[in-house]
Amino acid sequence: MVQSPNSRSVIKIALSVDSETSKLSPAVFGMIADFFKVLSEVSRLQIVCSLKRGEKNVSEIIEITGLGQANVSKHLKLLTQAGIVTRTQQGVNVVYAIANPLVFSLCDLVCNSIATQLQKKNKHLKSLKVFQQSF
Repeated sequence: MVQSPNSRSVIKIALSVDSETSKLSPAVFGMIADFFKVLSEVSRLQIVCSLKRGEKNVSEIIEITGLGQANVSKHLKLLTQAGIVTRTQQGVNVVYAIANPLVFSLCDLVCNSIATQLQKKNKHLKSLKVFQQSF
């Protein structure tokens, strides 16, 4: 699904107005779900991360990610359609860059949440080992 700047604004408004989220149309929730779907694929996350330090051409992305050319091209097309990356022709090269830096803040939030979950699981594991040693 291709998102226009207006659709991204709708998503921001939808997520920031907590008391009115139950009144949102299924179409708005669909736009939000589509955004997350684009980011829910490992190769696309690798490509996004490869662009964190600046714009790259396809060959550079392939070198950084280790993915195949056809695979990278397919995922770049989806990321571009979703408005997450931009595509710019520079002579004979096409250069890709992050269009929506929000993805990095989102990734930070997710990583922090996962780290917290892992720390809790680790505490339970340590307790279990202590209990096991008591036998």
